[in-house]
Amino acid sequence: MTLLEVHGPATPIASAVSLTSTAADASLITEPASLVLFGITGDLARKKLVPAIYDLANRGLLPLAFDLVGFCRNPAGVLEQLRRDVEKYARTGFRAATWDDLVRRISLVPGQFDDPAAFTRLADHLTGLDTSNDKPGNYVFYLSVPPATFAGVCDQLAAAGLNRGSDGWRRVVVEKPFGHDHHSSTILNSALEGVFPASAIYRIDHYLGKETVQNILAFRFANGMFEPLWNNRHIDHVQITMAENIGVQGRAGYYDGVGAARDVIQNHLLQLVALIAMEEPVSLDAESISAEKTKVLSATELLGPFDHTAARGQYARLHDKDGFPADSVTETFAAMTVGVSTRRWAGVPFFIRTGKRLARRTTEIAVVFNPPAHGSGRAHLTPVSNVLTFRVQPDDGIALQIGAKSPGGGMDVREVSLDMNFRSVFDQAPEAYERLIHDVLRGDPTLFPRREEIEWAWRIIDPLLEHWGRSGRPDKYDAGSPGPVSADLMLARTGRSWRRL
Repeated sequence: MTLLEVHGPATPIASAVSLTSTAADASLITEPASLVLFGITGDLARKKLVPAIYDLANRGLLPLAFDLVGFCRNPAGVLEQLRRDVEKYARTGFRAATWDDLVRRISLVPGQFDDPAAFTRLADHLTGLDTSNDKPGNYVFYLSVPPATFAGVCDQLAAAGLNRGSDGWRRVVVEKPFGHDHHSSTILNSALEGVFPASAIYRIDHYLGKETVQNILAFRFANGMFEPLWNNRHIDHVQITMAENIGVQGRAGYYDGVGAARDVIQNHLLQLVALIAMEEPVSLDAESISAEKTKVLSATELLGPFDHTAARGQYARLHDKDGFPADSVTETFAAMTVGVSTRRWAGVPFFIRTGKRLARRTTEIAVVFNPPAHGSGRAHLTPVSNVLTFRVQPDDGIALQIGAKSPGGGMDVREVSLDMNFRSVFDQAPEAYERLIHDVLRGDPTLFPRREEIEWAWRIIDPLLEHWGRSGRPDKYDAGSPGPVSADLMLARTGRSWRRL
């Protein structure tokens, strides 16, 4: 096969709109670089990655010399499909001029992952782009491909001499899942670090790119009023929920054998535990933040016995609706209880749940405070449950539930909410992938979990996964319900209940 090139002269990407809808700050524009996207024809690239790159172009945040190189088996029709995807998924609105500027920077290299000749062609092509556009050899290799191919692609990059260079930097981006358990994660991380230095490996957890998640740190450490209450003397428990109202939707090939716990809890939700429970870092650089998150994860453990403190489920008709084998025991719902054995959090349970085809789509963190110590008798007031809620999606914001007197005679106290909605206060925030790709180009690893965080997270959930592997089939639950009955019983045994979806 021959190389298909569809790039033009070295002209800047148009636009001057920054991440905050003001003129682009020169400090936010990155060095000249080429981004090589492996898996450019896959769903993630089409629906998220290429639209995010387009949005960066639309905001004027790509370097003046930038090339997007797609590595794929067959380039035919790819550009036309990408344009349709950008028109559909770009958050900044489709502008033909921006697309025309960007498309001149897109080129496609045909090849397969096990073909050394294709990687030699890729190396020659990147060198040609650097020469024609007068830019150094700065390369990002984005592996939007199955995890089983990560190590092989990196080995091919090394064989072609693309993992190092005296004339520029090299960075590699890998998508989750980072392994299947702690053992496989260790092997994968060692394979990656055998090709690229640890500082050049960016492991993407797109949840960490969400503005609401980043605002957990701002809320905790920029506001002094909650710090005296942020401990086991004042907090009863924490609930973390990621619920989806859709099913697996054509992902049976990936999802079967992975399941809800590996797909969501090991990465997204344990990262949220770390952000809620971490101590204030000495600075906001990547090293300091990762160090505090790692301390939390190393102190986190599953609480047992698992038959009482965890639950798993599988929505009804999974097999005939979504292409799963009839004997599949993969869970589409998982819930578990973890504790953080630090002085601040000892004795405070963290209840975590995630599931598909539930009652509604929502992701939230609810910090539930203890009720007033005097109860209801002292002042004849009905105590309310004070809850601080971080809404990650879809209605991004922060709410504090308090008690207030309702109008009229008497002292009828009702629960009301002090609510801040991000969209009503701030301009539109960048989509998570837009922010994270921009950070990779800038060389800022702050929002990317490090090897130690990932491997500690696997250590946390591996015992439960092994238990479930020996304990038969998941409990069934109906689509549109809150999940299996066993999840309700899990909290009922502690005298608590899940927040309503």
